[in-house]
Amino acid sequence: MTDYLIKGASVLGGEPRDVLLREGLIADGSSSGAEVVDADGLVMLPGLVDLHTHLREPGREDAETVETGTRAAAMGGFTAVHAMANTEPVADTAGVVEQVWRLGTEAGYCDVQPVGAVTVGLAGERLAELGAMADSAARVRVFSDDGKCVSDPVLMRRALEYVKAFDGVVAQHAQEPRLTEDAQMNEGELSGRLGLRGWPAVAEESIIARDCLLAAHVGSRLHVCHVSTAGSVEIVRWAKSKGWPVTAEVCPHHLLLTDELAASYDPIFKVNPPLRSATDVEALRAGLADGTIDVVATDHAPHPHEDKDCEWQAAAFGMLGLETALSIVQTTMVDAGLLDWAGVAERMSTTPARIGRLAGQGRPLEVGEPANVVLYDPSVSRVVDASELASLSRNTPYAGMELPGRVVATFLRGRPTVLDGKLC
Repeated sequence: MTDYLIKGASVLGGEPRDVLLREGLIADGSSSGAEVVDADGLVMLPGLVDLHTHLREPGREDAETVETGTRAAAMGGFTAVHAMANTEPVADTAGVVEQVWRLGTEAGYCDVQPVGAVTVGLAGERLAELGAMADSAARVRVFSDDGKCVSDPVLMRRALEYVKAFDGVVAQHAQEPRLTEDAQMNEGELSGRLGLRGWPAVAEESIIARDCLLAAHVGSRLHVCHVSTAGSVEIVRWAKSKGWPVTAEVCPHHLLLTDELAASYDPIFKVNPPLRSATDVEALRAGLADGTIDVVATDHAPHPHEDKDCEWQAAAFGMLGLETALSIVQTTMVDAGLLDWAGVAERMSTTPARIGRLAGQGRPLEVGEPANVVLYDPSVSRVVDASELASLSRNTPYAGMELPGRVVATFLRGRPTVLDGKLC
């Protein structure tokens, strides 16, 4: 394995220093023979960890594969992603999660940690093989029916009770189904004017409140996926004030984009939960800054062209996120003075690795730790070109938008997956 001397990097935004990567670890000692990477002006962060990625394989390889999705992850600075369970077949057995895990290992661009389904077939009727998935080679610790809510409170309670045995976490897609039948966008004055059925904030907030109470009653870990409303932030803040075992994530698009974009009727902006109001966006940023929201997770949701190039109501929900996440966090949080780079590392690496129980990821940038590293240039800007993305799909809401920053290099255990802004 080649040794690398990263020269003059601003570690977590601090004073520049040299960092040696040797035999997969951050090392000290002589750098003789090491390949030098000029990191003048670059910020060094621990490799990013995404708690919420859709890789689509098996079953929807027309939208994404584990290989193309992890290539996109590496280009975004990620060294680990959690692959959601809504594949075809659903990742609700040990066999399927092991298949996804092995595909990630073979691709080699980042670690792929499968997320197991909570219920068989995501049908919300009976628990999936949680214990078998936890005991499999993939060592699943996060379980979610993402895309569908575990709306039955008895089933949700049982899932929370079950995962306690192996320190697992249930990640809930908070969407009360009866309140969101055929919902298309955020409920409000604009949805009425556009003639699109509204997705009310209370449909998210009521499930979060219920599940926080269940987690407290059971004493089990709950993670709330893609928080999108100001009310949800307040409920999570209240639960945390009680000391309950609740964590939450926000997606980059909910930190930047608002429901006003639906006025274009362009399905590129159709996502679940929907883009919300400017007031919600402000509350989400504040919640992420003060630690109420624990992590940024991309909800990277690739779709083939035909699933988005159609009328709004027929279009699929979801948008790409891996390759632009760090830029969105920079423009909404760092440049706005709400987070420093150490805070970004905490919310995009350290904490998601802890929630997902990923050993070797999200570790401090210190001697003896795994060399999972990203080098990022915050001083440049770029116009997003969908045709240049590493993802197999092109459904980015940022096409044509100028965003700050660029990932220059990503190292997975000392081996470059991206170098000089290009895949290795």
